[in-house]
Amino acid sequence: MPNASNQRASRSEQLRDLGLRWLKFNAVGAMGIVVQLAVLALLVSGLGMNYLPATALAVEAAVLHNFVWHERFTWRDRAGSGALKRVLWFHLTNGTLSIGGNLALMRLLAGWLRLNYLVANMAAIAVCSLANFAASHWFVFRERKRD
Repeated sequence: MPNASNQRASRSEQLRDLGLRWLKFNAVGAMGIVVQLAVLALLVSGLGMNYLPATALAVEAAVLHNFVWHERFTWRDRAGSGALKRVLWFHLTNGTLSIGGNLALMRLLAGWLRLNYLVANMAAIAVCSLANFAASHWFVFRERKRD
């Protein structure tokens, strides 16, 4: 029967592991921000595309980039087989949250409030980050039961 001291140590380890994974998630996310902003700037400033469809394409590029890195770095210990299933779930969760959240916030911040589209996009990324981590950690890359 586990004693209270062992339960506290276990809970402390879980929180430390969650914190480390959050840091890894944000490191990957920082690289994804560079990808997203570069694609957005290229499409809007370089090719003259409207900021809303350009945002959707830029977010998609970042979602694919981030999945690869989360698979190989953030949740490497949970990867294993089934990458195709995970990438589909990643798109359904993180992709939907990111594209929907980014488009709504970009419409509000860049469209209605007239903020610079890159500044508005950085704000949208920050708002969507926590929801994406939760979806990834507890759904897409959830810990599998061991037999």
